[in-house]
Amino acid sequence: MIVPEIPQNAAAVADHYDELDPIYRRVWGEHVHHGLWATGRETPAEAVEALVDTVGDRLRLMPGEACVDIGCGYGSTAGRLAVTRRVRVTGFTLSAEQAHYAAAHPVPDVDIRLRDWLANGLPDASADAAWAIESSEHMVDKPRFFAEAHRVLSPGGRFVVCAWLAETDATGWKVRRLLEPICREGRLPSMGTREEYEAMAVAAGFVITGYEDVSRRVARTWPVCARRLMKALLVDRETRCLALGARNRIFVLSIPRLILAYRTGAMRYGIFTLAKAGGNGAPRVPGQSTQHEPA
Repeated sequence: MIVPEIPQNAAAVADHYDELDPIYRRVWGEHVHHGLWATGRETPAEAVEALVDTVGDRLRLMPGEACVDIGCGYGSTAGRLAVTRRVRVTGFTLSAEQAHYAAAHPVPDVDIRLRDWLANGLPDASADAAWAIESSEHMVDKPRFFAEAHRVLSPGGRFVVCAWLAETDATGWKVRRLLEPICREGRLPSMGTREEYEAMAVAAGFVITGYEDVSRRVARTWPVCARRLMKALLVDRETRCLALGARNRIFVLSIPRLILAYRTGAMRYGIFTLAKAGGNGAPRVPGQSTQHEPA
């Protein structure tokens, strides 16, 4: 597990997203996560929605199901799946700015809550499916992150985690110059490997039904963000002021690091498909085959 030199906590994560809210919405958009390119011809908006739709497909969502979005951001991902899959979604975010934005842009059957997932307050076995798109990285206690998902899901429930991952056995300059600074600058309490995530999921009681490394298909997100940021710095005074004066301005330095981290293989992007055993001890839905993209 990669751990930053300066410890990060939930308050630091919330402060990061609250202060940089205008930059995030301008550079990342309302979904606040990577895009997933299949052909390379998709627009960034189409690629972002493709990742959301991939999560919905992996979860095999059915109309009327109760779902949880762990680290929901502005609620756009929850909203898209609520509309396209006709499910009910409860989302959790640490950011007051994100929660306020979601409240100002309500979507039927979507309930966004300003609350830490590690103290979510949901009843046991109350959800059919859950997802966490690039939020597990911000969890101070990752084993508890998985344990809470397992507790909240009903028997046979499905869970998809899209995660920034450290290269297995990364050492030397990759850790010192890329992974540790990315954690520190991005307010990540830690960054795990595929093997560490799978071990934590199994320890929480999940069955691993699929894994896919989509690093190559998401990596162009960061050149897109870099171009958008440079344009915003040139034309928007608020962006310039934040980039130069914000407490969390150091995150701007992570964009070139992230580009290099993907190009060198120091960082990976994985999609885990998990299931909680049903009443007969087996997942309710058929498992997916494990896929792994070559380095």
